[in-house]
Amino acid sequence: MPDTVKLDIMSDPICPWCYIGKAHLDRALTEHPDHPFEIEWHPFQLNPTMPSAGMGRRDYLEGKFGGKDGAVRAYAPIVEHAEKIGLKIDFAGIERTPNTLDAHRLIHWAGIEGKQTAAVSSLFKAYFVDTRDIGDVDVLADIADGIEMDAALVRRLLASDADREDISARDTHSRQMGINSVPTFIVAGQHAVPGAQPPELWAQVISELRAGAA
Repeated sequence: MPDTVKLDIMSDPICPWCYIGKAHLDRALTEHPDHPFEIEWHPFQLNPTMPSAGMGRRDYLEGKFGGKDGAVRAYAPIVEHAEKIGLKIDFAGIERTPNTLDAHRLIHWAGIEGKQTAAVSSLFKAYFVDTRDIGDVDVLADIADGIEMDAALVRRLLASDADREDISARDTHSRQMGINSVPTFIVAGQHAVPGAQPPELWAQVISELRAGAA
């Protein structure tokens, strides 16, 4: 078994398939605690042109899916899949669709402190379970505090332009690489695995990495 294998994950904290994909991966990693993965999360905005203040979710859904019926059809497989694996998503309670640039900045800063996955987990829970506006500075500072980051420092950083250009450039770079949907997982810098893959697939990947190392 190799010491570590890089697993890069392109994701957006308002992407329900990313939330489901992480749940699948988490289950596989729990079942295979000797996995070799060193995980890094990378920014990919589903809505890069979203106004900085976000927008009402109803307006967003009608603009993207052409009305309520279109949105219901688009989200039906997500709801079904989440229920099947026992993952709670409160779509009815979500009032705003945020711009996620600041959430990605928080994930980046959490990574510097070795708390990146904790930040991602907290953002998913805040948005999909607690229906909080993760584009709001107060919410992001509270999430930072919850994973033992310096909330006051995070507030000051969010009030500045720190790392805005870097996050946008990394997002653009992913698109230039050909990534056009998330989640996308890249194993060992070369094998792209798109979509919310089931735990069984990750178990197989871990098994193949073990066999390759042997």
